[in-house]
Amino acid sequence: MSATSSVPTVSFRFAVASEIDPLQQVIVHTPGVELELVTPEQRLTLLFDDILFVEEAQAEHRQMCALFEKVVGTEGAVLQITDLLRTAFASEEAREAFVEQLCRLQPEANLQAFARELAALSPDELLHFALTGQSPLPLNAFPLPNLLFTRDLAAVVNDHLIVSHPATAARARESLILRIILEHHPGFAGLRERIIYLPEGVTFEGGDLLVASPEVVLLGHSERTSLGGVAHVARALFSRTSVRHVLVVDLPKQRASMHLDTVFTFVSANECVVFPPILHQEGNVLHLMAGDTPERFVTEMPADLKTALERLLDRPLTFIPCGGDNPVHQKREQWTDGANFFALAPGVVVGYERNHYTFEEMRQHGYRVVTAESFLSYYAGSPFVPGSEKLAIKLEGNELSRGRGGPRCMTLPLARQPMG
Repeated sequence: MSATSSVPTVSFRFAVASEIDPLQQVIVHTPGVELELVTPEQRLTLLFDDILFVEEAQAEHRQMCALFEKVVGTEGAVLQITDLLRTAFASEEAREAFVEQLCRLQPEANLQAFARELAALSPDELLHFALTGQSPLPLNAFPLPNLLFTRDLAAVVNDHLIVSHPATAARARESLILRIILEHHPGFAGLRERIIYLPEGVTFEGGDLLVASPEVVLLGHSERTSLGGVAHVARALFSRTSVRHVLVVDLPKQRASMHLDTVFTFVSANECVVFPPILHQEGNVLHLMAGDTPERFVTEMPADLKTALERLLDRPLTFIPCGGDNPVHQKREQWTDGANFFALAPGVVVGYERNHYTFEEMRQHGYRVVTAESFLSYYAGSPFVPGSEKLAIKLEGNELSRGRGGPRCMTLPLARQPMG
């Protein structure tokens, strides 16, 4: 594969003013050999509950990418993070920066002893090491199976990108990979003044940020995003973007609800899919507004998230329950990411096929439910133009879902086309 085989020659842009505007460009990572290196003994350290059948997971992921390409309809819509990193690593400066920062990031691994040899690896050898931890040197590191979940690496809000600070050591190298891409890939050269870096000591992951409108953002205070992370992200948004309201949702600090988007996603302008046991609670939302100094917030406690969102967005919202009305089905399907829908356009969303009761609930709310295979077959010879009907697309995800992340978790949108 050439250094630019899947990477468009045009510059990229940051433009995400809502969760549902038509998708234009997205970063993904189709899983590779790094997923084959997860052993039963390492899996929990690497944040995996199970061992995935890699070939099936790859086929499911490729089907998801095919959906994106069909709906967007333009070349360069789906960016593979490995292709972006390969292009960045064509620069000797980028390779040296990666090795230098990795040595500082993981001093306990004694990588400094091999820093010169690592920097001397070819771009493809260093790329392989970055993803798998394997190299021709007498040196090994953990693989990066979670790179599959590109959402957690960053969040684009309007015309800025916030780089995440992962909460676990298992994912620290992923954030470094994104930094190298942002700082050394030529496609991002004109955007570097719009990248927000957080200070050391706070944690924030992109799955905890949802863009409701150009002025309203939701942040989850979760097991992966600290209060310090929430505060620093809010301050950065208030000072550098058009955001004027941040709704902070306090989540249980547990794996089942590790990010806000595991219990709440937007699917259309007036509909959200939610996990009722958490999102129907009262008293777990804090409304932040900018104060008279950067260090101060004006705060209020709304009754609940639905009330706060309806007031700030000035429209009624329907909360569609993940798993339907049955509490057992709700818990089972939230565990397999039933609430983690990804919007390709307003009212055109993709989720895991296995969440039967959630899709039935979508049907009851006016969505035509189709499989990804039938959608791609129907539009094989013609473009797809969203807007004529609401569609809920079922993605085969029997293997991908075992990694504990849904379609939204596996996507990092850089740009969406604003509506109206």
